[in-house]
Amino acid sequence: MLETIGDLGIQWPKLIAQFVNFAIVLFVLWRFAYKPIFTMLEARRVKIAESVANSEKIKAQLTQTEADRQKVLAEASQQANKLIEDARAAVARVTEVETQKAIAAAEQIVAKAREAAAQDHARMLAELKREVGRLVVQTTATVTGKVLTPEDQRRLAEESQKQLAA
Repeated sequence: MLETIGDLGIQWPKLIAQFVNFAIVLFVLWRFAYKPIFTMLEARRVKIAESVANSEKIKAQLTQTEADRQKVLAEASQQANKLIEDARAAVARVTEVETQKAIAAAEQIVAKAREAAAQDHARMLAELKREVGRLVVQTTATVTGKVLTPEDQRRLAEESQKQLAA
């Protein structure tokens, strides 16, 4: 076997020197190149794992926040609907009260108008009676051609008023 190695051109001292050189290069590469790269890759792997974990936490928080938002919106909607219903009920009550007030005011106005009309009618009727009495007295005085005494004038006015009332 030594002959075969010699025939191949392998020299033991050179081969051992090559192994030593290769071991030195391998050590230097390992120490100054591979080890920092592996350390950096491990740090990145840890950061990526943390980022994924944080991403999951953020997704969970986002889901919870969305659920809370929906809940708050639903509660706000319910409160708004309740306020609207309360406002409608209050408007209905106020409308009913104001309608009753308006009806009462209208009834008072109508009653006052009727009373005023009745008073005007009574006043006008009294004036008419006085005027008719005066006209009867004047006509009688003109027809009879004599001057009527205040007693005659009163009596004629009363008679004409009785006839008008009937």
